[in-house]
Amino acid sequence: MNKNVDSAKKVDVSKILGKYGVYIALLVLFVVMSFASSSFLTITNLFNILKQNAVYGVLAVGMTFVIVTGGIDLSVGAIVALAACFATKLAQDGSGVPVIVAILVGLITGVACGAFSGLFIAIANIPAFIATLATCTIARGIVFVFTDGRPITGVSDAYKYMGRTSWGPVPVMVVIYLLFLVVGTFLLKYTKYGRHVFAIGGNKRAALVSGVNVKMTEFLVYVISGFCAAFAGLLLSSRIQTGQPAGGEGYELDAITAAVIGGASLSGGKGSVFGSFIGILVVGILTNGLDLLNVSSYYQQIIKGAIILLAVMADRKKD
Repeated sequence: MNKNVDSAKKVDVSKILGKYGVYIALLVLFVVMSFASSSFLTITNLFNILKQNAVYGVLAVGMTFVIVTGGIDLSVGAIVALAACFATKLAQDGSGVPVIVAILVGLITGVACGAFSGLFIAIANIPAFIATLATCTIARGIVFVFTDGRPITGVSDAYKYMGRTSWGPVPVMVVIYLLFLVVGTFLLKYTKYGRHVFAIGGNKRAALVSGVNVKMTEFLVYVISGFCAAFAGLLLSSRIQTGQPAGGEGYELDAITAAVIGGASLSGGKGSVFGSFIGILVVGILTNGLDLLNVSSYYQQIIKGAIILLAVMADRKKD
């Protein structure tokens, strides 16, 4: 009798950790960092965490759609750089190009890159890993040819607005990220398209038989990811006031990490945009706290790597 009770308790604990583990980890991390550094628990620093991670957060919104289908997008870091450099070139002082045109060109660039990957994945049935890696390589090549490997500087004040302005204590970048969070959550959780995304990730063959337009749904997932990556590039270049051809390197790993920590399954069928937001907070608070404690960036890389392994192991255990 006692053995059965103990077994039930273990099962309950395991279910609780599986469902709420990331929230518990976030709470523990928040409390520990609050006591570890007197500079952590301030309004300025908390908004700074959100601002520092807004670019990764916008990327993670698009990446969540991709991962829920069981795919992966390795091109988003390169799209960040390509969209940023195209936009900043047009938004330079004296160019005579309205800033809205520069922004639209950057966004169209991201959509085009996402559509390029999506066509090969959805129509030609090329594995997402290969197709998006190819897109990444091509985009990196284009951006280095376009800039000759040099940063693009001298952007207009209007272009800097998104990344350098605050409304009271709230940075505009944070407001934009929260809008992406709301719209992404609505699309994935409350629309027919979102249900189709989950259906494909759960069982693509069953989704096809049930009438889901698998090819179009999958294609649009990569378009959404490309759009998010382009907007992330605009935010980044607006904040640093420069278009960096080498920008965005490794950003895809941060987006994937956030999604997986937030509960997305790499095998597809599970995930949420809000969960990815929690994943962004976990990594952001950890990084910020370690910076405040003057922990070397080399050690931070080791810690982040360990977090990725733990997140993937937890994902496999749940499956």
